[in-house]
Amino acid sequence: MPLLGKGMLLTFTDVSARDERDYNEWYNREHIDDRVNLPGFHRGRRYASAHGKPKYLAVYECDTVAILGTENYLRTLDHQTPWSQRVMARFTHFTRLTLRIQVDQTHGIGAALATVRFVPDLHRRNALAEWLSTQALPKLIARPGVLGAAAGENDLEVVHAPLQDKSMDHPRADESEWVVLLEGSDVTAVGTAARSLFTMSRLKPFGVEAAPTIGTYKYLFGNQR
Repeated sequence: MPLLGKGMLLTFTDVSARDERDYNEWYNREHIDDRVNLPGFHRGRRYASAHGKPKYLAVYECDTVAILGTENYLRTLDHQTPWSQRVMARFTHFTRLTLRIQVDQTHGIGAALATVRFVPDLHRRNALAEWLSTQALPKLIARPGVLGAAAGENDLEVVHAPLQDKSMDHPRADESEWVVLLEGSDVTAVGTAARSLFTMSRLKPFGVEAAPTIGTYKYLFGNQR
């Protein structure tokens, strides 16, 4: 089964150890449901890092990336619940990506997720999407323990909408970052697959000048409608 839509919101967050219990309760009992019930949203999932930081990742699937820049959505960001305000004020790390899905070869929901982040040359984005779709991702999906994959491009206009609306405070993105998501049944399997293929030698033809950032995550909780 493919993703539930052509848009995706990714958030990487972290909090101090003393705030983790409240943070996790808030995410599981309020925040996921609040987002999933917004118009155009369909599914939300959250993960904890198997290695390194930031520790937490959330993935939200929506009809299109444009939904993440609409007045209705931004109004929601401006009117957080008291619990949300308290928890979000304690974030020690926050990165937000609004992805336009370019390749979708997913297959259900796995117990593990690997994320591969890199910045290609905008003029080579079509060649990159073709390579991912016809060569890279099918090869990875065929590996034991890897069940599906998707790739998306951070939409700079949409990701900057909260800044323009003054509803959130986070670093401004100046480059169109891509994210590949590898889904599977085992953290080691998806991590090994990501590191084996997404090397500088393979990404350099697409104008990637810095080594990709690879993270591995374990599934915690999700909801959908």
